[in-house]
Amino acid sequence: MKELRSHRWYGVNDLRSFGHRSRTFQMGYDREDFAGKPVIAVVNTWSEINPCHTHLRDRAADVKRGVWQAGGFPVEVPAISLSEPFMKPSTMLYRNLLAMETEELLRSYPFDGAVLLGGCDKTTPALVMGAVSAGLPFVFVPCGPMMRARWRGSTLGSGSDVWKYWAELRAGNITQAEWEEVEERIASTPGHCMTMGTASTMTSAVEALGLTLPGAASIPAADSEHPRMAVASGRRIVSLPTSPLTLESFENAITVVLALGGSTNAVIHLIAMAGRAGVPLSLDRFDALSRTVPRLANIRPAGEYLMQDFFEAGGLRGLMSRLDLHDVMTVSGMTVSETLRGAEVYDDDVIRPRSNPLSVEAGLAVLHGSLAPDGCVIKHSAADPSLWQHTGRAVVFEDYDDMSARIDDPALEVDASSVLVLRNAGPLGGPGMPEWGMLPIPKKLLEAGVRDMVRISDARMSGTAYGTCVLHVAPEAFVGGPLALVRTGDEIVLDVPSRRLDLLVSEEELAARRSVWVPRERPASRGYTQLFADHVTQANEGCDFDFLHGSGGVGEPAIH
Repeated sequence: MKELRSHRWYGVNDLRSFGHRSRTFQMGYDREDFAGKPVIAVVNTWSEINPCHTHLRDRAADVKRGVWQAGGFPVEVPAISLSEPFMKPSTMLYRNLLAMETEELLRSYPFDGAVLLGGCDKTTPALVMGAVSAGLPFVFVPCGPMMRARWRGSTLGSGSDVWKYWAELRAGNITQAEWEEVEERIASTPGHCMTMGTASTMTSAVEALGLTLPGAASIPAADSEHPRMAVASGRRIVSLPTSPLTLESFENAITVVLALGGSTNAVIHLIAMAGRAGVPLSLDRFDALSRTVPRLANIRPAGEYLMQDFFEAGGLRGLMSRLDLHDVMTVSGMTVSETLRGAEVYDDDVIRPRSNPLSVEAGLAVLHGSLAPDGCVIKHSAADPSLWQHTGRAVVFEDYDDMSARIDDPALEVDASSVLVLRNAGPLGGPGMPEWGMLPIPKKLLEAGVRDMVRISDARMSGTAYGTCVLHVAPEAFVGGPLALVRTGDEIVLDVPSRRLDLLVSEEELAARRSVWVPRERPASRGYTQLFADHVTQANEGCDFDFLHGSGGVGEPAIH
């Protein structure tokens, strides 16, 4: 048996190991608790400012129970909690910080393996990115979605119904009192969003990568199956399973995301995760698979149901059993096909058969063109099909503050055929590429009954959002991408079937505009935000730091 990495801290008869052992005794452990046993990090992103993770204190205890049962020594360590509702300007700004922290935690302490606890949007990719870079065995434990919520006889879905009822409030169709009732009911249990937002998209992607126990991603946080899954994950990690990530693994994850009608954010995160694993993955691979993968999951915002319904209908194992996937190994010790043995679907409306998909092609497209030379994305399954091919006059907002100040101005020259353009909202322009891409419909158009129009930005949008929103335009405006040169009144052509996004302005005119374009000043920054500004890559490259591509590995610790 290979010598445990932790042996260099605990098993050597020297002065340093004396210190390690004596300080472990200081915490009340016996020699029998840790001697010769795999030391397992339980990396916990619990925080009182993160409502999605309020139950992870309990889940950490469940994981530790499983580790003890299997003969390991669990050590819980905290990591920064990326709270979607509260962290500003965007948790995306701090995804790489959590990834770095996870990598350094696993590298610097006497850990042989890790269980990663998270689920709120950026937490999942960040934990996986860090663990992959560290190179230690790990199992991911998703925090699970909320249970469904109800209000006045209607089902409420995270995010999706926020935008819906906010539009109705602005249009004068519901009262402030009714809005406050929705506010009090829409998030009624622990767990992340229960729509197919970024959280469920990314936990499902990580399960499809083979980094969780089978079925883990779709279990609601409040369901009794959830702590049992956490205990089982603790038992499994003690065997220190390998976490092989190949191009085939990532193609499985992309296929699952597409069949789910998942969040556009998955594109950025999967590219970043693949970069850490040394796996080449481009935007074009997403689009190629999107043309062949049917959309089977009938889940909001692109469908009808919520994650609890999905779980009860057979969950991710049920959906995966209806897809063509590569039969690669998973951390469970079984191949993908072995993990799917016995998987069933109990409701063919929630998880459609391939003979009756919601759409023959998945609902995510990668566009290129003169306005997005390096690509951009649209979740057209959540858009009005009448806008998939559209030519309209640009109404340009320089940044988020400009948009907020003018969007409801009755004098704004805009109609339903206009194309709303928001720039300086990308990785550097935001900074941190906030979820501003679902630009609000101008109030005067809402009052006239308009509920969708073409919107273009270098921002992201929430996975729970919807509408004809073109996102992640690369290069971003802040670095001089073509988006920086658009002027109000220019015509823009969106053609989803042809995968094009074009600005109908001549090359000569664009060259003239570029010659007088003045870059915006970088916001004053220091510390981590300065590091981010100096090293973050563009959206089509995953927004990771340029110096963190590839696996680093824990290496041999220098213990002196």
